[in-house]
Amino acid sequence: MNALPYAIYLSFAGALACLLLGSRSAAAARVTALLTALAAWACTLYAACGYIPTIGLQDLTLVPWIPELGIHYHLAADGISLTLVVLTGLAATAGILFSWNIEERAGEFFALFLALIGGVYGVFLSADAFVFFVFYEIAIVPKYFLIANWGSTNREYGAMKLVLYSFAGSALVLAGLVWTYAAGGAVNFSLPELAYAASTLSWAEQLTVFGFLFFGFATLAGIFPLHTWAPTGHVAAPTGASMLLAGVVMKLGAYGCLRVALPLLPDAFAAWQPIIAGLALIGILYAGLVALVQEDFKFVIAYSSVSHMGFVILGLAVANEHALSGAVLQMFSHGVIAGLLFAVVGRMVYERTHTRKLTALRALPLFRLMPFAAVTFVIAALASMGMPGFSGFPAELTILIGTWTTSPVWTFAAALGVMIAAAFTLRVLQLSFFGKSGTTDVSSGHPTYPPLTWPEKTGAVLLLATTILLGLRPDLLLNWIEPALQSPLMSAISKGLTS
Repeated sequence: MNALPYAIYLSFAGALACLLLGSRSAAAARVTALLTALAAWACTLYAACGYIPTIGLQDLTLVPWIPELGIHYHLAADGISLTLVVLTGLAATAGILFSWNIEERAGEFFALFLALIGGVYGVFLSADAFVFFVFYEIAIVPKYFLIANWGSTNREYGAMKLVLYSFAGSALVLAGLVWTYAAGGAVNFSLPELAYAASTLSWAEQLTVFGFLFFGFATLAGIFPLHTWAPTGHVAAPTGASMLLAGVVMKLGAYGCLRVALPLLPDAFAAWQPIIAGLALIGILYAGLVALVQEDFKFVIAYSSVSHMGFVILGLAVANEHALSGAVLQMFSHGVIAGLLFAVVGRMVYERTHTRKLTALRALPLFRLMPFAAVTFVIAALASMGMPGFSGFPAELTILIGTWTTSPVWTFAAALGVMIAAAFTLRVLQLSFFGKSGTTDVSSGHPTYPPLTWPEKTGAVLLLATTILLGLRPDLLLNWIEPALQSPLMSAISKGLTS
């Protein structure tokens, strides 16, 4: 576990190196970025190989930072944070491989990419709420520049909308933390201390502070109706940034809800639970129905991402052991599958055909023109639909089982969302890769596209292998996640619902 902090430091050091090397050579910048991401990912895998699941956070670093306010640079990890840092390493490596074609200002691009990743690692490893917030803010800023400078459709609008939503959510989170710290008389920003301080607040204050914290974080997780930044941002972002947005950045919001909002104010959470569950179900169904009628390939994937994140929010709302385990597993699974879908759409298909319109793609025999891309998308689509054998199946099944014990009605509504997901996935699969009937002769009248490159194939294989591995062995992650939910702080979440 002691290797984990180096993932943060390596990412920021790599960002600086890319910035310095990028002015001389784009190739040097991208190789440096890939080696940095691999080294940081290796730190997380090394920690994972030696990890013995325990109850509670294991300290990694504890150094005074602003002692007058009780703020410490405190890093720690448990099975939940370990799951998400491993995901971050995978998403970063795959994202860089699918950004291998970046030539314009490559040094700046990869520097911002790695700075974002460094912030994400920091969020998942912070045990001090103030440090958590600082890394959270660090992860937001590079997103704007990545989209505004290297994006495509309405990139400046998409970048600004995403950042404004993110900062609005951050303002709510900061207000909630400061309110708890000051009004509750806390002496530091450790999570147990803030939980005790929050318990001393009046009932009205607890309800308000929980609303600030939960919806501040949930904005970044894409909760309905605060999700509208997500489709716009996903479509505007370059492929690598889209993979990060869906793969790990949206997880920051869900992780903040799970790690900070729910355990700090479990009684207030119990009062908010029906509203949160209702919004999660609306998000699953609404985003799924919108995806069903989209004509832009990337918008379909973007709305499907919002719908699948609704399952994560539902798991958090239900908050029993099955549902929370499923929510964390879904975070990992969605990060892998969404990254793969955006890679196929944005890098493999759009960069070659220069269109995302399903009506235009329908006229092309893409399955024969791009067989590797087609097979990759078919497998990713099966995983996204929650078919057995892929990571989406145990994740959504665990959430549904957990939800059943709280409300069978919620379970039926969520199951309807699974059916809608199957419908829009099969529709887009048919239109994009199998749309034109009777066209089998690739050599007559159809363009020839450049073959897929080794970085694209390597990135795709990494993500495909991961979703299949977890589909067959979900216990590899569940064995880490479940003990972490037994800690006094995390178990207080479900106790608030039963008291």
